[in-house]
Amino acid sequence: MDGVGVRRGKTTLVADVNWSVELDERWVVLGPNGAGKTTLLKMASTEMHPSEGTVDVLGERLGKTNVFELRPRIGLCSAALAARVPGDELVRDVVVSAGYSVLGRWREEYDDMDTDRAAELLELLGVAHLADREFATLSEGERKRTTIARALMTDPELLLLDEPAAGLDLGGREDLVARLSALAMDPDAPASVLVTHHVEEIPPGFTHGLLLRDGNVVAQGLLDDVLTEDNLSKTFDQDLELQRSGDRYFARRRG
Repeated sequence: MDGVGVRRGKTTLVADVNWSVELDERWVVLGPNGAGKTTLLKMASTEMHPSEGTVDVLGERLGKTNVFELRPRIGLCSAALAARVPGDELVRDVVVSAGYSVLGRWREEYDDMDTDRAAELLELLGVAHLADREFATLSEGERKRTTIARALMTDPELLLLDEPAAGLDLGGREDLVARLSALAMDPDAPASVLVTHHVEEIPPGFTHGLLLRDGNVVAQGLLDDVLTEDNLSKTFDQDLELQRSGDRYFARRRG
């Protein structure tokens, strides 16, 4: 993203964003509600174009490329996508149908390689035992892990995770953070961007951070450099205390 801004009417969603994600990097985008996090992710997933500036995704410039050919190279997990999954869709079909970029299996044909890969990804995310369950019967955590497996189905070059731990209980969050950490530390995993409100949800293995407030970048760079009490306090407009335990972060209001 180079000089990127997005406006809707008189409202500026993001302004003058310059941001680059490289192949071997794992980024977390952190900020309060309305900071512009999801707007950035929508551009990265080719679902939105900038009002100004340029966005290049996997070497292709938005506005000058066929996004429908580009999207299979991008893995996306979001609440909006999960809400579009038919409730009676089987879990294994939610994952395998990513090969055709469709939600709701119809008459597509899949070979053994496709079904085997879907099974492997369900195993990786800890939901292989749910393969024959209907999506609507899953818990929130099980749905999140299923849609992450779907996002990985096409062996994407870029993985985008929009608040994957939102709505999970403590156990579900910790299980998901551990699985995302293992994925982040895999050298063969795609470049990744994870959007969250909470430093507690940052998986070990994530390397870089982008902090947003009111559509503007507060700080960006190596996670250890940008995730400071000063930057976090500016981002959330609170006097925050930041603690670190091993590779995990914790924050609370001072006093």
